[in-house]
Amino acid sequence: MSKHRHTPRPRSRSKEGETTGRRFVDYPRRGRRGVRRWLPSWRLTSAVFVLGAGGTAGLFAYVYASVDIPDENTAARQEANIYYWADGTQMVSLGALNRTIVRLSDVPQSAQNAVIAAENESFYRDSGVSFKGLARAVVSTVQGQETQGGSTITQQYVKNTYLSQEQTVSRKVKEFVIALKVDRSKSKQEVLQGYLNTSWFGRGAYGIDAAAQAYYGIPAKQLNPSQSAMLAALLKGAELYDPSTGPKNHERAVDRWAWILDRQVATGRMSREEREKYRTFPEPLKKSTSTSMGGQTGYLVDVVNKYIKQRALLTDQDLAHGGYRIHTTFDKDRTRQLTKAVEAVLERDIDPKKRSADAHVQVGAASVRPSDGALVALYGGPDATKRFVNNADTAGVPAGSAFKPFVLAAALRHGARASRDGERQEVSSGSRYGDGGTLVGPSGDGAGDGGSPGPDDAHPTLRQALAGGGNATYTRLGKDVGLERVRDTAVAAGLLRDSMAPLEDTFPIGTSTPSAIRVAAGYGTFVNHGLQNDPYSVTKLVKDGRSVGGFESRAKARRALPEGVAAEVADALREAGERSVGDAQGVDERTARSVGPFAAGRTGDQDRLRSAWFVGSTAELSTAVTMFRTKPDEPQLLPMAEVGGADSRRGSVFPARIWTDYMGAYVASRKSRGNS
Repeated sequence: MSKHRHTPRPRSRSKEGETTGRRFVDYPRRGRRGVRRWLPSWRLTSAVFVLGAGGTAGLFAYVYASVDIPDENTAARQEANIYYWADGTQMVSLGALNRTIVRLSDVPQSAQNAVIAAENESFYRDSGVSFKGLARAVVSTVQGQETQGGSTITQQYVKNTYLSQEQTVSRKVKEFVIALKVDRSKSKQEVLQGYLNTSWFGRGAYGIDAAAQAYYGIPAKQLNPSQSAMLAALLKGAELYDPSTGPKNHERAVDRWAWILDRQVATGRMSREEREKYRTFPEPLKKSTSTSMGGQTGYLVDVVNKYIKQRALLTDQDLAHGGYRIHTTFDKDRTRQLTKAVEAVLERDIDPKKRSADAHVQVGAASVRPSDGALVALYGGPDATKRFVNNADTAGVPAGSAFKPFVLAAALRHGARASRDGERQEVSSGSRYGDGGTLVGPSGDGAGDGGSPGPDDAHPTLRQALAGGGNATYTRLGKDVGLERVRDTAVAAGLLRDSMAPLEDTFPIGTSTPSAIRVAAGYGTFVNHGLQNDPYSVTKLVKDGRSVGGFESRAKARRALPEGVAAEVADALREAGERSVGDAQGVDERTARSVGPFAAGRTGDQDRLRSAWFVGSTAELSTAVTMFRTKPDEPQLLPMAEVGGADSRRGSVFPARIWTDYMGAYVASRKSRGNS
């Protein structure tokens, strides 16, 4: 029997040259064609899933073991925010002291139920975390989207007590792990008590007891179920749900309040019979501030905080955490002098007991440095703790004739389409309208088709019309220039676009409602050779020894108007200013003129709008003063016709007096400093 030598068969190859023997990972799949070749088998899918789950579990076990519960006392410590005057001295210290730690037994069950229904209805049943909430938050954070909610009460307590407020993946993971450990080491009652004492409710209030005082003037233990539901609504975001901060916020608060009450019924925490007792929204007390915010301080802080939030993208809650050192542009002496000037005129000339028209008179004023836009001083009202609306920064008072310089600037820059053939022609401050509606030059020669100028009193120059009356002249001029061009010129000079009125026939004579701050800045553009600077109130923001927000760097001035246009408007305003000072009875003209050349505009007795303005600008200081009447229960401004008596020209003499008194004190102090 012959022996045969066994020779193994060579492995065959596929058409693609691959061997047909067994592989460790059968992918792409052998023996399959087309799309099926690239679909993984159930074995491969299962293996990948098992490996992934095992890896994830291992990673989670490592993270769980490596993350410890921090010291809550260290993490929860807060500091005051300190605001400084421009000279570096302290203006006010606003501490994060508005918090009273209370025991859970001192919080009504209705308040506990409202919070649980609003934030985490499974609080007493869950393990302290929400896997779905973590996944959603991580995905949105990685994608750079708005932070998503979904955290449990335990997670929010951990964030408030142990961690920072930053929105990062690592912080969310730490929050998740620490929440698991806290849920195992603390009782649910301890967690709920900690959460209620550390949560932010707005109005400077941390904790439910401080919130009850801030919104209803009572301790937490006196809250009824309706009030409790309103406070629970604030946990979703006090900046959006404080009903006293605007109609939209009020609407949101009412809807959220009703939902929380209904949710308690749905989850068995309130009977339907009890729910029916609470159908009227529990309006909170009007917002007030601490005594340290009295006088003008509260208004200054209001403007500063708005600027910080806009520039550094901080929220009210960020600021309330404290620890910020805020250096402002406000001059202590200028602010005191402005306040004194306003109070002196109001005391001397406004008497509600003598004239009913003098009731509800309000004044707002602001001083801006034209060279860089620094806010030097403002008057926001009689007392920030009594009337929180900031009159210097309100956008509800029509500018009247104080708006005309922007119309003149637009005409000088763009010309006007006033001739019969509709061609645009050049305009100067000496131009006037002829009898035929033609814009003519200062010499009386028709710039169009031969219209005659007529007598000066019937056809004043644009310069003359700027100084006194001239509503008809500027109404026509604005139309001939183009209302869009007028609006764009005003915005370029520094007024805010959202304060502009609709582009109707009366637009050129001041139906827009810019704030005193913005009007002062806009006039500053004229005396600053056409260079515009946005007003600013913060020079430096420091936290933990580090600068925040880059406030030290200022944007360069922008060319808003050609230098020649700005100079001609400023020159025309100087003439208007002299007339305004002369017309303002009781004004010391020598004092007014001692400030040097100044450009000024004001409203007059021809203005039918319910406000009075005076704006005076020098190279050093641009100041706008406005007077108006407003009643809390009435949305519209009250008439100014008889304010201060029949000779007050609709109250328009008083802003000029305030400005002159203020600038007189400014000049005197400047001379005193020069002699010292």
